[in-house]
Amino acid sequence: MSPSIRTDVRLDNRQGFLDRYRAIRARTEALAEPLSPEDQTLQSMPDASPTKWHRAHTTWFFETFVLAPHLAGYRQASADYGYLFNSYYEAVGPRHPRPSRGMLSRPGMAEIAHYRAHVDEGMERLARDLGEAAWRTVAPLLELGLNHEEQHQELILMDIKHGLSLNPLQPAYGAPGAALRRNAPPLRFVDFPGGLREIGHAGTGFAFDNEGPRHKVWLEPFRLASRLVTCGEYLDFIAEGGYRRPEFWLSEGWATVQREGWTAPLYWRAEDDGAWSVFTLSGRRAVDAAEPVCHVSHFEADAYARWSGRRLPTEAEWEAAAEWVEPALEGNLMSSGLYHPRTADPDGVAQMIGDCWEWTQSPYVGYPGFRAEGGAVGEYNGKFMANQMVLRGGACVTPEGHVRLTYRNFFPSAARWAFGGIRLAEDL
Repeated sequence: MSPSIRTDVRLDNRQGFLDRYRAIRARTEALAEPLSPEDQTLQSMPDASPTKWHRAHTTWFFETFVLAPHLAGYRQASADYGYLFNSYYEAVGPRHPRPSRGMLSRPGMAEIAHYRAHVDEGMERLARDLGEAAWRTVAPLLELGLNHEEQHQELILMDIKHGLSLNPLQPAYGAPGAALRRNAPPLRFVDFPGGLREIGHAGTGFAFDNEGPRHKVWLEPFRLASRLVTCGEYLDFIAEGGYRRPEFWLSEGWATVQREGWTAPLYWRAEDDGAWSVFTLSGRRAVDAAEPVCHVSHFEADAYARWSGRRLPTEAEWEAAAEWVEPALEGNLMSSGLYHPRTADPDGVAQMIGDCWEWTQSPYVGYPGFRAEGGAVGEYNGKFMANQMVLRGGACVTPEGHVRLTYRNFFPSAARWAFGGIRLAEDL
């Protein structure tokens, strides 16, 4: 079984795996550390999960898919945890309903800490004692587990931000980072040639199964914006009645706007003096017109693009452009400590990596030749290939080293609590 693409696994480097495992597990705990026990049990909506649950679920993943089947003599911390902390793996068995995860006041924080320590000890024994043939079998699962926990680190920040935003006290997750204050560079459009291109993962290193197979696509010549759409530009859309004019909206998007009463991006609030404020993980503050607009749905991104006379890029255009400009996989990611988008650099095609996940107009479907693996791990990505749209590029809450040019994030069109932003495209 190969749940992910692997072409350079250092199967002999057990110490390297342990070093990464310890670092990633420690980062999860560091992200949870500013939160009180009450914070960590909070579930603000069915799509979000409590921090405590994320800590337990990532532990359950290693226990269920690595330790239980591969470590002789391993004993589960609790027979109940398989039911409580399974997310969506039907092949593994029944699970606690997702909308009710916030009702799990028990097991408490001490029990979850013990669970993580118990599994960590098992993983140390696995790396020490497993035979070479068995280690080669389990290595892809180890890599998948590490990347899975990094995904949940981003979700910890997404979910707690939504929860804290609903508190009338508007509490901050942490102190504000030292963001660079500057004006946004002028919006330019950069030409990219069309023709026959290849997209999808085919290189070395880890990739999720949905990133392949690498395949050919035909692109017509196109232009891509040099940076993300700013809050100031989005304010113009609001001022010109963008949320009141159905001609810009997809039918389901307009119905959502009417039903939900949307008038601005998530976390924005109109103040008494007519200015706008935004809730951040550092608390509420004034909207900065130069920063990228964030926490918009695909419906809002698409409506803004139509209002501007342009469109969203396809995921093939985005990936081809990213390869052409050859960005280093660097940007405003989790390691910056800002946990908020920042103003674009003035030169080149900026913000392809980090700041905001960029909505595309591409539905999330399998690439030509894609086949989900059998068994429970095969449910990781393939089962969600319906009613979702693709986002690219990572965000300010994505762990460093986790994102790739081929990485395909996906959310429903109405989702706004993800750090989604807008990059415009147009035909040549």
